[in-house]
Amino acid sequence: MRTLVVVLIGLLVTFEPARAQAPSNAAPPPVTLAELERLAVEHNPTTGAADAVRAAAAGRARQAGAWPNPVVGYSADELIGRGAPDPRGAHGLFVEQTIPLGGKLRLAQGVFERAIEQADVRIELQRQRIVTSVRSAYYGLLTAERRVEIYDRLAALGVEAAGVTAQLFNVGMADRPDFLEMEIEARRVQLALNAAKNGAFALRQQLAAVVGVPEIALRPLAGSIDDAIPELARDPTLRAIVERSPQIRSARADIARAQAMTARARRETYPDLFLRGGATYNRERGETTFRPIGWEGQLAGGISIPLFDRNRGGIAAATADQLRLQAELRRIELSLQAAAAVEFARYLTALRSAEAYRAEILPRAEQAYTLYLARYREMAAAYPQVLTSQRTLFDMSVRYLDSVEDAWRSALRLEGALPGDGLQRVETDAEDAVGERYVGREQESMR
Repeated sequence: MRTLVVVLIGLLVTFEPARAQAPSNAAPPPVTLAELERLAVEHNPTTGAADAVRAAAAGRARQAGAWPNPVVGYSADELIGRGAPDPRGAHGLFVEQTIPLGGKLRLAQGVFERAIEQADVRIELQRQRIVTSVRSAYYGLLTAERRVEIYDRLAALGVEAAGVTAQLFNVGMADRPDFLEMEIEARRVQLALNAAKNGAFALRQQLAAVVGVPEIALRPLAGSIDDAIPELARDPTLRAIVERSPQIRSARADIARAQAMTARARRETYPDLFLRGGATYNRERGETTFRPIGWEGQLAGGISIPLFDRNRGGIAAATADQLRLQAELRRIELSLQAAAAVEFARYLTALRSAEAYRAEILPRAEQAYTLYLARYREMAAAYPQVLTSQRTLFDMSVRYLDSVEDAWRSALRLEGALPGDGLQRVETDAEDAVGERYVGREQESMR
């Protein structure tokens, strides 16, 4: 007894430093789904890219409404040899300004204001993609970790089965084929366990990449894959996807911008006013005073005449783009309807499968395993029967997890209106650069 007390005291003294260091080596707290979504919206690089696209559109809108710069110059009359002004001539300064008429600057600015609306829709779409991708990776990782637990338990049972079969083989109660089969099964389960661990590691890194915070890969997840999967009704879900889809809103914003560009193209040939004023010093002497005439004011004006260029090609191109975008809107609507129908079928199949596994198949498989194990302990059943029932139970557990994962993934995509990947490149309208060059060319021609 005294020896036991001494040993216990020694163990307490030995483990005291480790207890003191425990807080510094404590595991990081679990991360919730809400925290993951918040971090992803803040740190995912595509969020900043979408904001930058909007800022660029706002800058182009501001630039499109700017007036052409005035021209300031020097003028001289009666030049003589080598371009020098005649001392008896006139020279002075002038200012020239082009005044766009017909509201062309306002229409040009309206084109890029529609681009701002496009950017706002794309920001919303990108955030929806990020949140849906985070949720999908979150539930995928929960499923992968549960799959690792199942294969870990199955691997332990496989090692145990191989050991029992080896003992039976040594005493002549099992054949060598049974022993080899148990070894093969144990090795197969071990390979499946390694694959499950590698898959969980990859999903953890994928989640950290979508969130944009590498440290997330080191934190455990709070939650369970057994949470209730949302029950979605077919017709309202399919209808809601088309009605609130950011892709549809983006396509409608494209059409609004094309309409603004068409209006701007139709107004392109509207006349512009050119004004020029200045002052010159006239050195010619007056007929009566015989002194230099002195400073004289100058004023000139003009207006452009759309005689040769009536921008017929530009109007035709803008109108064709508008028709193309209307057809694209219809294509997106039909594509979403088809994709939503396929996704809902996948969701409904996975949901019903998960319910069947959870309510019917798994309880029966567990009951069969329990009965075979009880009979084996009573020496009324062979151990291979127990092993087969174990294998069936774990195989059904893995299939249940696959169904739950598929149901969660499809439900999240349907609730997010099929947004796409959270790391997908943010769309930038190629017409932004075209429109910028277009407005720049117009302003340059005004000068």
